[in-house]
Amino acid sequence: MSDKEISKASNETHSGYLTAIKDLEKRVENMFHNMWHNPFHHEKSSDTFSLSSLSQMPKIDVVDRDKEIFVKAELAGFDKDDLDISIANNQLVIKARTCKEEKEEEGDYLRQEIRRSEIYRSILLPAEVEDEKIKTSFKNGVLKLTIPKQKKSQRKQIKVD
Repeated sequence: MSDKEISKASNETHSGYLTAIKDLEKRVENMFHNMWHNPFHHEKSSDTFSLSSLSQMPKIDVVDRDKEIFVKAELAGFDKDDLDISIANNQLVIKARTCKEEKEEEGDYLRQEIRRSEIYRSILLPAEVEDEKIKTSFKNGVLKLTIPKQKKSQRKQIKVD
């Protein structure tokens, strides 16, 4: 993934935030609608805000080093072309979307499956960064970003007298 593929478009970042907020608003409305119209109906499905909703968030490690920030994200099941990574105002946004279709025909037998998967994760970086100098790699479903800090944000040792 080249540095040019990491966009700085704040409009995309803000639309990502709005999408997440609209999704949350929709979940809350559905929860209250269901409670009001079916107060004694308890579904066996997962709770609106349970851990199952977190399954759409990739696991991320963020390491704050002296001169850089290292980010590692697990994105199993996605290809390099499925990724949409952006950074704006020290906010790193990782999105991925995939759709895979499988079709198997044998005589009268037909099996067709469509799998869609989408993830979204946004993190506030712990320092101001040089977003033009980001190094990236993606291998075996693991995304690695090395993000240099701006000189003024780099950690400095202070000697105690």
